[in-house]
Amino acid sequence: MIQIESLYKSFDGNEVFRGISLEIPKGLILALIGRSGCGKSVLLKHVAGLIKPERGRVVVEGKEMGTARGRALRALRGRLGFLFQGGALFDSMNLFENVSFPLREKTRLSHQLIQARVLRELENVGLSGSEYKYPSQISGGMVKRAALARALVGDPEIMLFDEPTTGLDPVTGQSIIELIDSCHQRLHFTGIIVTHEISRVSPIVDRIAMLHEGVIWAEGTPSEFFASQDPVVRGFLGDAAKDMS
Repeated sequence: MIQIESLYKSFDGNEVFRGISLEIPKGLILALIGRSGCGKSVLLKHVAGLIKPERGRVVVEGKEMGTARGRALRALRGRLGFLFQGGALFDSMNLFENVSFPLREKTRLSHQLIQARVLRELENVGLSGSEYKYPSQISGGMVKRAALARALVGDPEIMLFDEPTTGLDPVTGQSIIELIDSCHQRLHFTGIIVTHEISRVSPIVDRIAMLHEGVIWAEGTPSEFFASQDPVVRGFLGDAAKDMS
């Protein structure tokens, strides 16, 4: 579903990617890990077509993101859902208006169909009865749930999650991970989760890839990753375990 081929990117002369290559088969979830500032979120934005590569390609089911323009690019992006790190809800809109926003902007569905979809997704994320509340009136966990409903309301084939548990307490963070898992089981999307909480997300992902020094340093199933003897991997896992304690 997603192919990243020899991707290079620099900002102000600082090389971020030095030939990243990665494949994510359809229906699988990949955890993308690495130290802060290594470019994990930048890679997500390449997949979403928000940043263009200097060299290399990002291919989504046979179509190249970096060269798509106009209607073709909008069609590709229409297959994506993006859960931003802070939720990125519109403060001036209530939850119903936030979740319905992509449908009102990008489709010609009737008001009745939009209403049915929005209420369905709010129910799926545990927010039934909260549709007229504003982001300032709800908790951080509820903001993440509402943002997830907005990302899923268009039935995307690909979901991109940027640090979905950042800023949440352990119990709330775990509930968001479990919610992502239940949504994946229901919708079977292809997913990338950018995270530093590898121990928490490993039960719900199929593969783990570690970004380090501008390349994919290590990749494998969760069991393979945790059994790795690579000193860079072991060092990261040790730091992650301390962060979780």
